[in-house]
This record gives sequence, structure tokens and C-alpha cells, in this order.
Amino acid sequence: MESIKMLIEKFKDGSIKEMWEEIKWMFSYGKNYKKEIVFYTILGVFSTVMSLISSVASKELINIVTGIQTNRALEMAVLMVSMSLFSLLFNQAMSRITLKINIRIQNEIQADIFDKIIEVNWLDLSRYHGGDLLNRFSSDVGTVANSAIGWVPNLIINFFSFIATLCLILYYDPTMLFLTLANMPIMLLSSKVMMSRLRKYDMKVKEMNSEMMAFETETFSNIDSIKSFSLVHLFSDRLKGFQKRFKDVSLEYNWFSIKYNTIISLLGMVVSFSFYGWAVYRLWSGAINYGEMTLFLQQSGRLSSTFSALVSIIPSTISATISAKRLMEIIFLPKEPLDIKTSEYLDRIQDKGFSLELEDVYFSYIQNKNVLVSSDLKANPGEIVALVGPSGEGKTTMIRLFLGLITPNQGNAYLIDYQGKKYHLDASTRSLFAYVPQGNTIFSGTIAENLRMVKEDASDEEIIKALKSACAYEFVSRLEGGINAKIGARGQGLSEGQCQRIAIARALLREAPILLLDEATSALDVSTERKVLNNIMINHPNKTCIVTTHRPSVLNMCQRVYRVMDTKLTVLSEEESAKMAMDF
Repeated sequence: MESIKMLIEKFKDGSIKEMWEEIKWMFSYGKNYKKEIVFYTILGVFSTVMSLISSVASKELINIVTGIQTNRALEMAVLMVSMSLFSLLFNQAMSRITLKINIRIQNEIQADIFDKIIEVNWLDLSRYHGGDLLNRFSSDVGTVANSAIGWVPNLIINFFSFIATLCLILYYDPTMLFLTLANMPIMLLSSKVMMSRLRKYDMKVKEMNSEMMAFETETFSNIDSIKSFSLVHLFSDRLKGFQKRFKDVSLEYNWFSIKYNTIISLLGMVVSFSFYGWAVYRLWSGAINYGEMTLFLQQSGRLSSTFSALVSIIPSTISATISAKRLMEIIFLPKEPLDIKTSEYLDRIQDKGFSLELEDVYFSYIQNKNVLVSSDLKANPGEIVALVGPSGEGKTTMIRLFLGLITPNQGNAYLIDYQGKKYHLDASTRSLFAYVPQGNTIFSGTIAENLRMVKEDASDEEIIKALKSACAYEFVSRLEGGINAKIGARGQGLSEGQCQRIAIARALLREAPILLLDEATSALDVSTERKVLNNIMINHPNKTCIVTTHRPSVLNMCQRVYRVMDTKLTVLSEEESAKMAMDF
């Protein structure tokens, strides 16, 4: 009755329906690998048949040895040896084949899910920590891939083995069959309880793994700050806190498993001893011979193990549905709007330059907490436009609007081509931008590899030209290897100013018509900063350049300066701009 109540409750709260949707999503990947699934299933069924034939041959051989039968000894011995050799070779071949199939399928599913995650709207995706996303992408994808390809074959193989073994026992002794099946209803009922608890524990463990990976990712990416502020002990204590929580959950689940497995094992022992006693009695009374008794004992164990394997599919499926749920939560977030035709057309005319325009824009990350209100902006080819204002007032939000990572809650954000045609800023227009964000964005590898990220076929001459425009080639040429000099993660071995200039060179190599510099010259001296900006406008006269800055040297070079303050974007007059430069 309790199991029926639980099932009714699951139907009421929608969890059964939810699990079914998760299973359907997982198996949508399995449809692409029907041949592999069929092949794997046929091999498994064939292996079961061979194993049963080997058991019957073993019975016959025992009867021959005990003198009950005297013929066919050589035939049975050859059959047993052949089945053993086949089983050995088959298992090794299956291991190899399964590994190759699983690796290929996991890679393909992982690549597909990666693409779907990347396509998700930035604002929705940014609510998840990078470590959490990494954990879902690495751990959960593997679980889903294995279930998508292995669930159906395992179910069919184990079910076939169960039925075939059942029939073999039934053929020799129906009473044996009854004793063997006696513990199965109990196992089914207990598995229902196990399923409910397992889903809860599995979700806890996966969420904790995500929290741990998020903590580790954040810690190692900020190791310099942790050391400089002497926070090593603080972060060490935090790690121990995560470990304690993980230990508590694991031990709680382990204790539940011990109690569950102990009860099941005791029940199994009672049934097994009953089965063994009945077999001994039948042998003593002369109803069966030694060969048949051996066969019964073998098949009883096989039947129990096969049934256990069928039951274990339930918790493994639950674990897979939890992983599927965590992935579906991400990939079914709203997608970025992308018009391929528009994007391709804009790429073809990018040499003619583009303007940017914000028209009465309102935006907020949180409802009723505006970042921008009724804001307007215009930036044209050949201009440097500055965004200034206190930290946290919305300058980075403006950059995100330009890149189409976010869209206005009200008003319009446009890209305007040379004919005056307007396009809404979104993923379709992003390829027209080159962006240098705040902070260090240099990757480990060579300087040339860092620049070729934005243009894979760039020649050495093009790389050198971009470095010269960014006033970076002078110091790069002095490094051992020049543009092929190796640098560490986050530009280890270079100063912050050198890293900024390499990042600017990378943006220039992209040859996009619009350049966004978000505090990208903050580590440069005034002379170098002015020279970099002059080079950009001289070498790229049709480029639209937008900078967020606090530096007076930049403000003096700008055609317009917009102040972002108190949710409002306002253009400063020449007098106001000059005064602001003087105030700096």
C-alpha cells in the first residue's frame, strides 16, 4: 500500500512525468546510434545463449564423471572448453567495442550539448557559476551518453537472460523455480523505496560536486589575490567546509545503502538456503542427479543476479535522469536570436563602416531596479566615443548592449549601415565587433597563437602589423622567439600594460569595423595610450571606436563623451568634457 501511495504522490506532484520527459530527451540521442545498439544487444543475447549451453554441458559432464552417463564425454568436454574460450574472447572483444562506441558517442553528444549551451542567451546563462556549468558539462554529459546507448541493450539482455534461465529451471523442476522467485516481490517493493531516496541523494551529491568545482575554479583563477591578501587559510577552511558537507551526505547515503543491502542480503540468504536444502533433499530422494543439482545451483544464482541487474537499472536510470534534468535546465534556456543571412550580409559590407545608436533605452537586470533609463547614444565611423562615470553605474552594461549579449527592456539598440538601414543589436551583429574587456584576457601559448584566435589564417606580417598598431611589437621583438615567444596563463611573464597591448593587437587583427575598449588602456602610460589610439584611427579611419575610461588623455581625443550616472546616459558638452578632463 505504501508503494502505491508513493506512486500516486509522484503522479500528483508531476515527478513521474518529469522523469519520463528526461528519459525521452536522453533517448533522443540514442536514436542516432540504432545500429550500435542493435549490434550490442545481439552480442549480449548471443553470449547469454552460449552461457546456458555451457551450463547444460557442465551438467552432462558431471553426470558422465559420476557414472550416471558414460557416453559423449569427449563431446561435452570439447563443448565446455569451446564455450569457455568463446566467453573469454567475447568479453574482451565486447570491452573493446563498447569502449570505442562509448567514446565516440560521448564525444558527439558532448559536442552537441556544448553548442547548445553556447547558443543560450547570455543573461540567463550568466546566472550559473562557471564551475557549475563545467561540472554539468563534464560529469552529467558522460552519464547521459552512457545511458542513451546502454540502457536499452542492458534491459533487453538482462530480461532475455532472466526469461531463458527461468525456462531452463522450469523445465527441470517447477518447485525450484518457485523458491528462486520467492524473494523477487520483496526486492521489487524495496526498490521502490530505494528509488525515491536515491533520486534525492543523487541530486544532493551532484549539486555538491557543482559547488565544489565552482569553488575550485574561482580559487585557482584568483590565486594571486588570495596570496596577496593572505587568504590562504580562509580558502583552506572553506575547502574543508565543502569536504565536511560532502562527507556528511555520502555517509548518510552509505548508511541507508548498508541497511537496505543488509535486509536484501538476509532475505536472499533465506531463499538461497531454502533452495539449497530442497536441492539436497531432491538429490537424497533420488529425484535428481548430481549434474542436475549443479545446474540448479548455477541457474539459481544466475536468476537472482539477473533479476538484481534488472532492478539495478532503476537506480541507474534515476541517476541518469538527474543528470539529464541538470543539462536540460541549461540547454532549454532561451536561445540568442541569430539571423544567419543578415550576419553574412553584414560581413560582406563591413569595410564600409557602421554606426551605433541607442534610442530611448531602458534596461534592468532585476525587475524594478533600472540600470539605464531613457538613454540615447550615437557613434559613427571614424569617431572615438567615450563612456565615463563611476564604477557600477552601467558602462559595462552599455558594452553588453553593443555586443548583443543583452537587449533593452524598452527602446532600441541599432547597428546602422552605410545606406542608413538599421539592424537590432543581437548575435547576428556580434561578428562586426572587436572587444577588449577589462582585466587580463591572455591565454597560455605563444603570442602568435593568442592573436590567431581571432583570425586563424593570419600571416606573420599581419600579426606584426597589428602589434605595431598597438605599440606592442617593440617589446615583443625583444622576446626570445619574437611573436612565437611562449607566455603563461593570463600573460605570465609580461606586465599588465604589455598584456593590454597584446589584447588590443588581437582585437585589431580581427579587422572588425567596430572596436570596444573597456578600460583597455588603464595600465598604459599617457604617451603610449595616446599613441595607441592615434594609430588605431590613422590605420583604420573607417572604424567606430567606443572606450570606457577614466583617463583625461582619452577624453581629449574623443569626438563625444557620454556620462553614465544615476541610470541616465547624457552627452557632455565640450566645456563639460574639458572640465571633467581637468578634474581628473
